[in-house]
Amino acid sequence: MLPDLLDQIPEDEEIGTVTGDGAFDTRRCHSAIIARGGTGIIPIRRNGRLWKEDCPAALARNDILRATRRLGRTIWKRWSGYHVRSRVEARMRNLKSFGERIASRDPDRETAEIHIRVALMNRFNALGTAEIERVA
Repeated sequence: MLPDLLDQIPEDEEIGTVTGDGAFDTRRCHSAIIARGGTGIIPIRRNGRLWKEDCPAALARNDILRATRRLGRTIWKRWSGYHVRSRVEARMRNLKSFGERIASRDPDRETAEIHIRVALMNRFNALGTAEIERVA
């Protein structure tokens, strides 16, 4: 599915990094990321082994595996920026708290419905944010 998602991004738009979980640790996904000029931030599966270095995707993936072994999984996730992914997942969970499904079937109305949900989330976040005033 990842190569199909990357194909939806216009060719002239630059891709910096692509972050995914261990399910995306496949030769096809790594190849698609490199073909678009991006860098994959995908943790290697726990039982991951080195790939035969016969393509650029294998080289990139083996570099991740070596770094994970050298630094440990937790430090690699911080070092690579993988931990940012959890923030995105938290926002998606918040978005889904307004309802799992989109009620509309018309694309314009679906867009409006998502915009309303995001506006509500932003408003709730603004109300829950502390106001800090400097004293002295």
